[in-house]
Amino acid sequence: MDWIRLTKSGKDLTGLKGRLIEVTEEELKRHNTKDDCWICIRGFVYNVSPYMEYHPGGEDELMRAAGSDGTDLFDQVHRWVNYESMLKECLVGRMAIKPAVPKDYREEKKVLNGMLPKTQVTDTLTKESPGSPSYDWFQTDSLVTLVIYTKQKDINSDSVIVDHQVDSFRAETIIKDYSYIIHIGLSHEIQEDFSVRVIENVGKIEIVLKKKENTSWKRLGHPLENHNSLIPKKDTGLNYRKCQLISKECVTHDTKLFCLMLPPSTHLQVPIGQHVYLKLTITGTEIVKPYTPVSDFLLSELKEPVLNNKYIYLLIKIYAAGLFTPELDHLQIGDFVSVSNPEGNFKISQFQELEDLFLLAAGTGFTPMVKILNYALTNIPSLRKVKLMFFNKTEDDIIWRSQLEKLAFKDKRFQVEFVLSAPTSEWNSKQGHISPGLLSEFLKRSLDRSKVLICICGPTPFTEQGIRLLQDLNFSKDEIHSFTA
Repeated sequence: MDWIRLTKSGKDLTGLKGRLIEVTEEELKRHNTKDDCWICIRGFVYNVSPYMEYHPGGEDELMRAAGSDGTDLFDQVHRWVNYESMLKECLVGRMAIKPAVPKDYREEKKVLNGMLPKTQVTDTLTKESPGSPSYDWFQTDSLVTLVIYTKQKDINSDSVIVDHQVDSFRAETIIKDYSYIIHIGLSHEIQEDFSVRVIENVGKIEIVLKKKENTSWKRLGHPLENHNSLIPKKDTGLNYRKCQLISKECVTHDTKLFCLMLPPSTHLQVPIGQHVYLKLTITGTEIVKPYTPVSDFLLSELKEPVLNNKYIYLLIKIYAAGLFTPELDHLQIGDFVSVSNPEGNFKISQFQELEDLFLLAAGTGFTPMVKILNYALTNIPSLRKVKLMFFNKTEDDIIWRSQLEKLAFKDKRFQVEFVLSAPTSEWNSKQGHISPGLLSEFLKRSLDRSKVLICICGPTPFTEQGIRLLQDLNFSKDEIHSFTA
């Protein structure tokens, strides 16, 4: 909030008194100190010195890109951040000679303070890309069926995201690390609801649209941006849709369960282990935060069934002194919040022939574990044991404690251990922080060479220390998956 106030104060944050200049590579390199730090992102140059003390990652992270093109570094850390809005008042100008950009980077045409990048970079598909998908369509008097041929056999309903708005129809199919996009302005109006059917064994997707009028279409429509293209998923950007807040319930003293309803004109299912971004406009600036949806399988009192894909459940800790979560908490039932496409690198294939699953969670780092728990206990026949070690500060901070204890009673394969860092004198279970002693006792395989997966999520220091300890205990990188809390 302090940074937003500063950007709106009228203070000259570029040092150029409102002028926009063209920056050569030599000029960019000269501005490489904390008090005089210019960074290039996607062909635009920013003076980030005023932002140093406000950057959540600290000045050291920003200084890694001082006086250079920071596009690649930015994309690795947080490509979802709306830097155009956050750094608008720090814009120095445009690169006179475009510096090197990440391989296969696809530049979007964006107007920023009246400026456009001079060149547009076209992506080239690598040899590892899947075979080119294709699409076709046919119609009856009342229906239009769009058929996508992916030529892959591992496509499921999670792989398809469909959004229909008044002026556009967009279907994105995730194929390995690529997105195949159908993006068209339909020639006639359709009804809000549609159906999506995936025939997995042949990799075919059928999207059935209902015509508003029973008339024959001469064409499907006209192509829009990226229509009929296969591009690296990292280059597709984030697509948002407005979701309605249906309910908001207290879970602990500072954590709430938000239920959001997708628009009837959207098909989206968040895969296990993946997250979405919520976007709110706060004091004129777009703020974005990532959250991992949970399933409701632990909450039998909820009326909606687990498989109702029109709802997204989010467990969110409200920080009283924060910027984003208080605004989210102030939303009234019926209000809207923008929700992105799913992101994440967790693969279901990691569960194949899995025998022991260990989950290490701290605070709201518990959220990715909910769907993982449900899927593992329901769908992995080889599974012998699932253990959750849940770290919190006090007993009042433990999310869904009674539900987890009931699940452990119901399913003998599941065990849960709670660890508190600031317990009361009445607490007679484990206490402290993540440590070699706690982990070595906890991480015991069911068999000497059983196949193991360890999932870890929590605040960054917790996760980083946990990974080091797991490696010290001789677990391989392939046996460890970390999530960002």
